[in-house]
Amino acid sequence: MTGRNRIIVVIAITVAFPPLCAPIRANAWWLQTARWLLPVLLAVFCSPALAQGDVATVRIDGRGVFQVGPGAEDGDPAARARRVEERLSPLLGNPDALAPAAPRRTTAGWSVTVSGIPVVSVTPRDAEDAFTTEADLARQWAAALDTALQSARERRLGWGGRFVTETRGSGEAAIGRLAESVSRIIPRVLAAAIVIALFWLLARGVRGLLRLIFRRTVEDVTVESLVKQLTYYAIITLGFFVAVDALGFDPTTVAAGLGLSGIVLGFALKDILSNFVSGLLLLTLRPFRIGDQIVVGDLEGSVEKIELRATRLRAYDGRVMLVPNAEVFTSRIVNNTADPLRRGAVALWLGYDVDVDRALDVIRNAALRATGVLESPPPAVRIDDLGQDDIRVEVTFWADSQRSDYKNTAAAVRAAILDNLVASGISLPDPSTRTVTVKDTSPDK
Repeated sequence: MTGRNRIIVVIAITVAFPPLCAPIRANAWWLQTARWLLPVLLAVFCSPALAQGDVATVRIDGRGVFQVGPGAEDGDPAARARRVEERLSPLLGNPDALAPAAPRRTTAGWSVTVSGIPVVSVTPRDAEDAFTTEADLARQWAAALDTALQSARERRLGWGGRFVTETRGSGEAAIGRLAESVSRIIPRVLAAAIVIALFWLLARGVRGLLRLIFRRTVEDVTVESLVKQLTYYAIITLGFFVAVDALGFDPTTVAAGLGLSGIVLGFALKDILSNFVSGLLLLTLRPFRIGDQIVVGDLEGSVEKIELRATRLRAYDGRVMLVPNAEVFTSRIVNNTADPLRRGAVALWLGYDVDVDRALDVIRNAALRATGVLESPPPAVRIDDLGQDDIRVEVTFWADSQRSDYKNTAAAVRAAILDNLVASGISLPDPSTRTVTVKDTSPDK
């Protein structure tokens, strides 16, 4: 698998893992931590950029001999070190035929040979990193390799010596490579963690500063929310790329990899990106604002917060509802508080035995004095229907939807009407009783 493909797989795991865990006990702190920590660890330790250090150690029987950097054929020092070890392995299979290691100069440059077989080439970068010339470095490698081969030859003499040596050497080599990788990775991971923490603190600090500025200059909390969230995520994104550089990645390569892996990320991020873009559109187009009372589908409540992922509503009974922005944006929205005036209506029933005109005046005056009802336009009282046993009366009134709660105003109107009717001696019909008039139609009457 190529390095770019590995990056794509790691990105896909990083993006897809948190949503998969979302339905499972979202309130568990350990799961919330694992949802984001595990993909990050996968991205760090599976990354080819971290596995590929600046140098790698060539080992014989698990013992380090010398270190090599990136070669001309492969930019991975570890792969170059493994190729050198693979060339030495057949030679160690016949220890008696081993000849001393020697430097050799060819038209391509300096190299080190063992028994006439080239095992490693000395590159100009190797010499530059060692602060010496290619010839001197070839001699140093040859001397170190010759000493290591002689020790390996002695360890293989005797019964079972080769099996024990090679088995032990394989284990020591694996442990040595692991320790070498960990020693390279841990400082980079710590540096990246510090960078992320600093940028996170910076983002929170800037967001708090913007909150103070907007509260003194701009009263529109929706605009405040848009600017704060865009600034927050811009700083976090910048911190991500700085942390990527601290981990050893080339930020431009990572950005190119993100572009090339658009199909994979498109599937993994479909819902997240949809909610993110919908959140930006909601904050920009502003079909409703924070504090508005809206109806989205079959949900109704007051808007408490508009985030880039979801819109937070509070129902009239106190429940909190988080609605994904994509669902909000594509649903039919009824904004009950878009206009400052909202008309309300309440209904009541009167008996046929009351003075209707007087009762309507009492009801009209009561509605006008109710808390939250506007004087202009004035309340209207009309007979809505004539039933078999009672008269249905509808009272309409206007309230300031942005200053008072519509439901509380309607309740105040009902209470005021009831009090005024009782005080005026006008009784409401009892639904459990019915007046029946019997007319005698016999012939002798």
